[in-house]
Amino acid sequence: MHPNSAFRGTDPEFRPELVGGSMFASIFLQTPMGPKVAHAPVYFSGPHTVEFHLAKNNTLTPYLDGAQALAVINGPDEYISARWYAADNQVPTWNYVAFEFEGIAKRVEEEKLPDLLVNLSAEHEDRIAIGLPWTMDKMDHSAVRALLRGIVGFEMSITSVRETIKLSQNKPAEERQRIIDGLEAEGSTAMVKLMQAFQK
Repeated sequence: MHPNSAFRGTDPEFRPELVGGSMFASIFLQTPMGPKVAHAPVYFSGPHTVEFHLAKNNTLTPYLDGAQALAVINGPDEYISARWYAADNQVPTWNYVAFEFEGIAKRVEEEKLPDLLVNLSAEHEDRIAIGLPWTMDKMDHSAVRALLRGIVGFEMSITSVRETIKLSQNKPAEERQRIIDGLEAEGSTAMVKLMQAFQK
């Protein structure tokens, strides 16, 4: 989390629109082999609960159950050139959005693992405009069983959320517009839309 309070809200909460709808997290854990990270799609099954699954042979899998973990979801990011400022004595920086979730991870019982996968895929299938949604019913039972044997599900009870929404809020309105113009000229559409929406 960025130390400047200008880049976070007074009551942090996850806002998917600020990360472009991304639900792909990096999950960090201190293990006996040192700090490790896994990358996985996540599903919010409640306001303070996130679910995900990892391969059985993932480095984190043996150590996650009952452990305090950190999950991070990143949104758009862009380099901000100092050439875009009108004022002198400026330096380049980086605009970005990131949400950090800290909590205790618990292994999901094997009989609940299919539901975790169904919920995860259903949420993301809803985002695809063309064609019929994919469901697990399209797989035969032996293929499903083989899939389930290779993964482990986890549920993380979130105890704290930290956000960094660094979109040049600490700059005057004229300078912010110059940054937006510079990004637009470079084709950085996602960051431009985010900065424009956030300043309203």
